[in-house]
Amino acid sequence: QANPFRHRICHVFSTSEEGDDSLSFEDFLDMLSVFSDAATSDVKSHYAFRIFDFDDDGTLDRKDLENLVNCLTGPGEESRLSSADMEQLIHNILEESDIDKDGTINLSEFQHVVSRSPDFARYKLSA
Repeated sequence: QANPFRHRICHVFSTSEEGDDSLSFEDFLDMLSVFSDAATSDVKSHYAFRIFDFDDDGTLDRKDLENLVNCLTGPGEESRLSSADMEQLIHNILEESDIDKDGTINLSEFQHVVSRSPDFARYKLSA
């Protein structure tokens, strides 16, 4: 209930034909296997990328990054970054991660950045 990505996690793992993001038992097992210690960094980073890709277009663009930061800082207006701080943070993220300089982060760029973070494999996006 406290995970700020709970709706995205359900969306990414749901195979419901109703489009309601509900999870079947098999979906739930798939989710647990991705979040387990046994899952590889590639599998974890693939699903993290999909969770962070709020518009499901296969890239992390400025809007996805803004949504990501807002999820991490909390729902209240008092915890939100100012427009200038948000713009600077997104600029810094893209500067560090956008290897081909197209203004978005694709899966391979995301996985490259994640590979430089030794803590990522131990990080758990618990549902």
